[in-house]
Amino acid sequence: MPPNKLTAIIVDDELYGRENLKKIIEMYCPEINVLGCAESVVSAKKLVSAHKPDVVFLDITMPVLDGFDFLEEYNEPHFMVVFVSAHEEYGIKAVKAGAADYLLKPVNIKELKQTVKKLLLLQSRRMKDEVLFDAEKLVLPASHGFDVLALDDIIRLEADGSYTKVVMKSGKSAIVSRTLKDFEDAVPKEKFFRIHKSHLINLKYIREYSNVGGCFVTMTDGSKVEVSRRKAPEFVQKIRTVLHVV
Repeated sequence: MPPNKLTAIIVDDELYGRENLKKIIEMYCPEINVLGCAESVVSAKKLVSAHKPDVVFLDITMPVLDGFDFLEEYNEPHFMVVFVSAHEEYGIKAVKAGAADYLLKPVNIKELKQTVKKLLLLQSRRMKDEVLFDAEKLVLPASHGFDVLALDDIIRLEADGSYTKVVMKSGKSAIVSRTLKDFEDAVPKEKFFRIHKSHLINLKYIREYSNVGGCFVTMTDGSKVEVSRRKAPEFVQKIRTVLHVV
């Protein structure tokens, strides 16, 4: 979508809630294109998969699975979330869950417009901070323009919500507006391994692996990174393959 336009879906178990918010958005927020509405978390996941919206307007209290359950399904959501609820007490939890904003029902038009402005600003920042990479290099935005970094110079990458912290062998680090999954899909599988939902490491810079008191790798920069129990067997096999250990 253009930088001044956003796509969205609405998730609310009440028909009136869905239709009313959709009507208000269409009347007062032309920057938002509502692609569809869902009445449950299950149907919302299908819409997200089909349309990949920029924004999800999400009710909280719904039968079976609630709005927070929906968000927990996505470790690294590519979309922004605006919680829409009649319950003011969920505000702090919504912020901690990574919501871009929180609207109280009945939705105030002025507040909705302010939320849309905020969403557009967040989206423009994402586009401005866009990261480019190929099989060998990574282009990072910088205050002076951009830095070109060889993938071999990256020690590890760490998830930070919808962003990723890139740790370099020079000792520097950078926060970039791509999810860890984006990097996992792009970097060479023979060189990098995702050892945890929050960590992707360069196998070249492993100093030590320990399974005492949990599973951890120590990198050459001294950082100690957790290996998830689910990933540990695959990781050990990967190391054996890379190092040609029988």
